[in-house]
Amino acid sequence: MSTAFESRTAMLLGEAGVEKLRRAHVVLFGLGGVGGYVAEALARAGVGALTLVDDDRVAESNLNRQIIALTTTVGQPKTRAAAQRVLAINPACRVVEKELFYTPETADQVPLEGADYVVDAVDTVTAKLEIIARAKAAGVPVISCMGTGNKLHPELLRLSVLEKTEGCPLARVMRRECRARGLKNIPVVYSPEAPLAPAVPPAEEGPGPQRGGAPRRQTPGSVSFVPGAAGLILAGKVVRDITGME
Repeated sequence: MSTAFESRTAMLLGEAGVEKLRRAHVVLFGLGGVGGYVAEALARAGVGALTLVDDDRVAESNLNRQIIALTTTVGQPKTRAAAQRVLAINPACRVVEKELFYTPETADQVPLEGADYVVDAVDTVTAKLEIIARAKAAGVPVISCMGTGNKLHPELLRLSVLEKTEGCPLARVMRRECRARGLKNIPVVYSPEAPLAPAVPPAEEGPGPQRGGAPRRQTPGSVSFVPGAAGLILAGKVVRDITGME
């Protein structure tokens, strides 16, 4: 029987759908502008277990778009900020925090076997490829988000498969790299909107100490409504697949 927290969801998905969500375990990689909204939506949908993976900390520059970014969370690990928010929404959710950057060397710290879904909301190509490859090897459904930076039109976001994407520079790279690795039929959220050139020079980014000291990629411009919309589309696909709703 659904609780008051789940009652409106049950009206839409039915008691069986609510129970499927309660039993579901989703592994979410990336808790930035996209991933934070994925966590939010899955928590409010009543997903029973979330593994949250990110190596970053909340910064003041995140306040313009990241739902976990508040003046009170600046400086916190994103995994901690997201976990606290999830548990404030649904204390029954079983949350595992993994404060790490996902690489072949750290992948074993985040086992995917037994998960019901994997969501890739990171912005590094090497990590995205590792996530997709590992999820497919484990037989776990995976969905990946393409680029949302330097874009202004959330209404152009699409749910598709990687092979059919167009107009997205990140998707172009991912198509080439996945084809080389034999990775096929990857569901994605992407936008064909041409990225805008920055109106002002991007702030310089320092080295990422938890990423082997490698410099971070050039920071794209961003706004509150495009990454969040992508995150909600990702979460919607996950919920529909878990519950069998179309």
